[in-house]
Amino acid sequence: MKSAVCNNRGTSAWPRSWKSCAVGAAAVAAMLASTACEPSETEGAGSTASDRPSATSTTSATGSAEPGAAGSGDSATPGTTGSGTPKGSSGGTGGGSGGTVPACTAEDLSFGTTLEDGKSEVPKHLLITVTNAGDKKCNVYHYPHIFLGDYAEARYPMDVYEDSDPKSGPVSLAPGDEAYAAMLASSVPMDQYETNAITLLLHGRDLGSDGSEPIGVDLPRVVAFDDGARVTYWTTASGYALDFIMSS
Repeated sequence: MKSAVCNNRGTSAWPRSWKSCAVGAAAVAAMLASTACEPSETEGAGSTASDRPSATSTTSATGSAEPGAAGSGDSATPGTTGSGTPKGSSGGTGGGSGGTVPACTAEDLSFGTTLEDGKSEVPKHLLITVTNAGDKKCNVYHYPHIFLGDYAEARYPMDVYEDSDPKSGPVSLAPGDEAYAAMLASSVPMDQYETNAITLLLHGRDLGSDGSEPIGVDLPRVVAFDDGARVTYWTTASGYALDFIMSS
């Protein structure tokens, strides 16, 4: 009977009002008049998500369906991660160009030398100590350029132990910190030059560059240098530097 009433929608009588349809149904079966033209509970339960807006089509527990919401493929803010940290940033406070330590200047540093040989031994093993006497952290680079005696009369800088490069970048010195470079005075007894002082130039950032004006440094006593003289790279471990010279 329900089918007969609803089929009236497809007949030429369809322009008549819904009220007329309901009255016609009541004349056939009064007991069905209240439900003949309304969907049953079963039909309502069979509706699909496409029949009505879905509760999850625009949002979810994490908001993943909305662009820019937390947990979605799009981040909350363009150029940031979901946590608000700029992409490519570690979120830390150090590193990168923002944490660059300046190069030490001659005014930041003090220098000293220690003879590592016994009183009865020929003096040829020395340790150079540089101390940050300033009030800020700074870097010393590579190794010291060492000239024998007065800089104006020096012919060339002392050779370096290439293997002593720690490959860890510049040595950073906080105020009061020390770094070391070991110096071998003699290993080839030719063209000896005796002196009680050396001239030191700090290295610049680039290998082979100069980073300071000449700095005069006294030695503990007169030492005979020859063509085999060598110096090590700067290091914060004096024993590491001395290992390169004490076997010679």
